Amino acid sequence: MDAPKRRRSATRARLLDGALEVFAERGFHGASVEDICERAGFTRGAFYSNFGSKDELVLALFQATTDRLLEQIGALLPDLANQPGTLLDAVLGLLDEAAGDQRQWHLISTEFTLHALRNPEAARALNRQRAMFRTSLTKLVEEISETSGMRMSVPAEQFVRLVIAVHEGARSQSLLEPRKVPAGSLERTFLPMVLTAVTTQKRPSSPSR
Repeated sequence: MDAPKRRRSATRARLLDGALEVFAERGFHGASVEDICERAGFTRGAFYSNFGSKDELVLALFQATTDRLLEQIGALLPDLANQPGTLLDAVLGLLDEAAGDQRQWHLISTEFTLHALRNPEAARALNRQRAMFRTSLTKLVEEISETSGMRMSVPAEQFVRLVIAVHEGARSQSLLEPRKVPAGSLERTFLPMVLTAVTTQKRPSSPSR
């Protein structure tokens, strides 16, 4: 990567880090572009040369997080593709790590989802980003199914949607009631049961006579 590209990449990274902090402190609507620039140490010009709006910046935050998560899951496959249960547990751990500060991330993702529910353009952009993430995860699930000899009774994409829904809902409960619902406890208790319920081992093909 040449020097200008490295500088641009570093600027984007600092703006994303600054935005993560400011959004968590002041909320998506309460944080201004000026607030983000001040926290990151840049001007409005630097912001708008990298992002068209706060919406675009939040989506870039989501994209960076999911890209890193997918890369980490891909690195697990060579060792764990034949052990779907163990892989699921490892992926749940990565989901927690990917979000970093769970409260901070939950505030941002929840506020932007509410914003998207009221704003059709933001909804379309968020749906595109989430769809790309689900598609990548679905391909990984299908690859694991093939490698491990596992047959699913539901489409892999539906299973991925369920995993995401359980994780996001459980995170909300654990943040509100951390003593009663420790982080990750609901997912690790119930998702393995779901995986067992919707999968069977493929029967080996009979030898030809």
